[in-house]
Amino acid sequence: MEYGLIGTGLMGAPMALRLHNAGLEMTIYNRTTEKVQHLAEFGIAIAGSPQALAGVVDCVILMLTDAHAIRELILTDAVKAALAGKTVIQMGTIGPSESQDIAKELEEAGIQYLEAPVLGSIPQVQDGSLLLMVGSTPEQFGRWQSLLQHFGESVRHIGPVGTAMALKLSLNQLIASLTNSFALSLAFANQNQVPVEQFMEILRESALYAPTFDKKLARMQEHNFENPNFPTKHLLKDVQLFLKEASTLELQTGNLNGTERILEKAIALGLGDLDYSAIAAAVEPRE
Repeated sequence: MEYGLIGTGLMGAPMALRLHNAGLEMTIYNRTTEKVQHLAEFGIAIAGSPQALAGVVDCVILMLTDAHAIRELILTDAVKAALAGKTVIQMGTIGPSESQDIAKELEEAGIQYLEAPVLGSIPQVQDGSLLLMVGSTPEQFGRWQSLLQHFGESVRHIGPVGTAMALKLSLNQLIASLTNSFALSLAFANQNQVPVEQFMEILRESALYAPTFDKKLARMQEHNFENPNFPTKHLLKDVQLFLKEASTLELQTGNLNGTERILEKAIALGLGDLDYSAIAAAVEPRE
């Protein structure tokens, strides 16, 4: 069995390396060639195009930014022809309806499709502790579970295609909302001369506490958002996906609309490629 991975960004690169180190035959492709050169040094094969990759592998993992990128790279006639009879595992975050549409188009071309978004970031890829959610048939889940467990032992079958993406967006909505709320409370306490240590001690002892608060505390205090595990611009993309899907369900999203505006402000400040804790810079700007 030979495997391909398309999209070697922040998450895709360590994922490809983890599979390679596990002894799997890997071929990778990325539109930005400099993002694959360091992987070639480990002996991972580099394809010159998605079609070339599709022609030499049995299963393709996608770790791309959005559905538009998937359509550009995978849903061409040439690539679909090369993928006929093979399997695509889509692991990036897209909307549940987008995932279902892509699944339908690939299945009509004789290509198996399942979604397997993850919760976690680069450190969890590296130590194999990602949480994986799978949208597929039970048969597909049984076939590919052992592959996905290279990324984390916790691999859960959620339901058919669309359900895992809906769960992933639900969780990322919490990431955005919790981070925004924590940044606001931290800034409010700080502006009122409440010692941060006191604020955090009481918060940690309460039912309000979430571990992510401590993970982002130092970044927010220091306004140091370099070396991101998850960039601000990607969190905004996921928030907007959630809002789009939620509108069709007539859910009330006023609170999240406010978070969207704060994320947009952070990006306007030039922080889009930095860690999403940069939301604090939008909440409490500094000179």
